[in-house]
Amino acid sequence: MVWLRSIAFNSAFYGWTFFCSLLFLPVLILPRPFALRIAKVWIIGVFWICKHILGLQIKVVGKEKLLIKPVIFAIKHQSAWETMIFPYFLSDFSIVLKQELLWIPFFGWYLKKVGIIPLSRSKRKGAQDLKNLLKNAEQSAARGQPILIFPEGTRSKPGQKGTYHSGVASLYLHLKIPVVPIAHNAGLFWPRRGFLKYPGRITLEILDPIEPGLSRQEFMGILENKIESKTNDLVREELNNVSKA
Repeated sequence: MVWLRSIAFNSAFYGWTFFCSLLFLPVLILPRPFALRIAKVWIIGVFWICKHILGLQIKVVGKEKLLIKPVIFAIKHQSAWETMIFPYFLSDFSIVLKQELLWIPFFGWYLKKVGIIPLSRSKRKGAQDLKNLLKNAEQSAARGQPILIFPEGTRSKPGQKGTYHSGVASLYLHLKIPVVPIAHNAGLFWPRRGFLKYPGRITLEILDPIEPGLSRQEFMGILENKIESKTNDLVREELNNVSKA
């Protein structure tokens, strides 16, 4: 059953994505707000496919914290799911993503139009990347746009902790605005690099903000503890529910 649902889901997901990519090509020559609205149309379709084909529900806890401005959202990274969900909840935002995504045909064009903050994975460009990150993030914050970042940089399996990179701390110290940690258990249902997707309910929890004023070391320690402890709680709770079913 999981295989059949996954085949149906992946076919519908990629078909819907390709359809939107072609249908909305004219948006690429229109002002940026049109691209943001199209992103929401696309994700609404993805939610429908998740619910009706895969049997995957979504629960958001602490949704009111999405209204905090200015703000940096620091998000646990387990799958592709959490990179797609926020256009549904936020009318405008800036998101820090790896530069290589801009090279993907169609998808990369839309990302560029939306205006992501790109980061390369080249160590040689580390200093320049940080400079560009701070500059772009400062402009986004001045426009009142929430800034989304995945502190680990790459996806980790449920129950595992990736390396938290210092970019989020540099943003925190430079912009002097709150950082809101976000935990979830999406990796249980939408695994990284996995064809199989699973029914159930993803829980995404928006935690209390970390106010400015801490040192780099203090901030990183609190951020990691908040995200990892809550993520582990959500994963453990879901696994317990499954074992009891």
